Amino acid sequence: MINKYTCQNGVRIVHEHIPTVRSVAIGIWIGTGSRNEHEQNNGISHFLEHMFFKGTKTRTAREIAEAFDSIGGQVNAFTSKEYTCYYAKVLDEHAHFALDMLADMFFHSTFVEDELKKERNVVLEEIKMYEDTPDDIVHDLLSKACYVNHPLGFPILGTEETLCTFTGDALREYMADYYTPDRVVISVAGNVPERFIEDIAAYFGSFTAKQKQGNNLSPVFVPQKLSRQKDTEQAHLCIGFNGLPVGHEEIYSLIILNNILGGSMSSRLFQEVREQRGLAYSVFSYHSSYRDGGLLAIYGGTGSNQLDVLFETIQETVRKLKEDGITEKELQNSKEQMKGNLMLSLESTNSRMSRNGKNELLLGRHRSLDEIIDEVNSVTLEKVNELAARIFSEDYAVALISPDGELPSKLNE
Repeated sequence: MINKYTCQNGVRIVHEHIPTVRSVAIGIWIGTGSRNEHEQNNGISHFLEHMFFKGTKTRTAREIAEAFDSIGGQVNAFTSKEYTCYYAKVLDEHAHFALDMLADMFFHSTFVEDELKKERNVVLEEIKMYEDTPDDIVHDLLSKACYVNHPLGFPILGTEETLCTFTGDALREYMADYYTPDRVVISVAGNVPERFIEDIAAYFGSFTAKQKQGNNLSPVFVPQKLSRQKDTEQAHLCIGFNGLPVGHEEIYSLIILNNILGGSMSSRLFQEVREQRGLAYSVFSYHSSYRDGGLLAIYGGTGSNQLDVLFETIQETVRKLKEDGITEKELQNSKEQMKGNLMLSLESTNSRMSRNGKNELLLGRHRSLDEIIDEVNSVTLEKVNELAARIFSEDYAVALISPDGELPSKLNE
């Protein structure tokens, strides 16, 4: 059972007691990410996430790391386009210790200049490492193609130029603007009783900050085609279609459609591109949902001499899906995959903590397992086919990274 409590200052706490395990996962979710940035401070959300581990008023960076190692726990964080999360997973007997550590990092990180300097270099190396993986950066290029100058098109890591401008004062100012109680959700899942909520509230229930409006400008999908020349062994191709936002009434139909298109080994893209034609080792599709938009993307990597064939094969696969629709067998198989993945994920306290935290932050509601399964079962052949016909009838965006940077010739016809 999921219990929810809202503190007097607006911080929301979500608690799921799981007495059959011996672990506890605690996550601090903040409703801000690269979407809340502008060109001059792009990457600050991610850099701030790094700096939370670089020392507090009472603990050094090394002491923070050693503290979690000493109890056999795990601590980490990540930044996305619309939210940031700091989390720990520990044995239930160390739940209070983990909570104290996370709260110390949240409220008392110092951002001293020596640590700032070192971490700038660390993140710069992370950006360089990312640049060396074209099968990753092509997805950022696709976001840029789709959303142009909207912040959803910005890279989460930022750039070398913006990274050099981040100071302790800039981080504190960003926190004051966006790490506000109305944007904070604390999610806990595992073997801790409901009264653990009181302990969380004691740490997070009284801090105050002035609410600031984020970037409320809704993204407009642009079917732009972008390419970039890079000395690579393969051509890395991404094709993007306008998708659906978080919580949309057709979201389960889209999840099923994506699964059939390229979300599994039995998907049409995998079978046609890899198994039948041998054009690519890696080919898949995915859907990213934002609070007011979404992106359905297809990725494939192949030799430059096969790029045109890969592009035409993907186009033909999409065309058949749009015009002929899916089969009853594909629908049923995809439903069972969804239900299986959902149930398997519930065996992990970390997965439950993440699911509850994101649901509260992005949707403000929590559906039971039975309610979700009912939603999945209610998806019909007609619903998926109507959605496919609508999405794939619109123009699409393209991103390409390749040795010559030349887009598929088909696009120029």
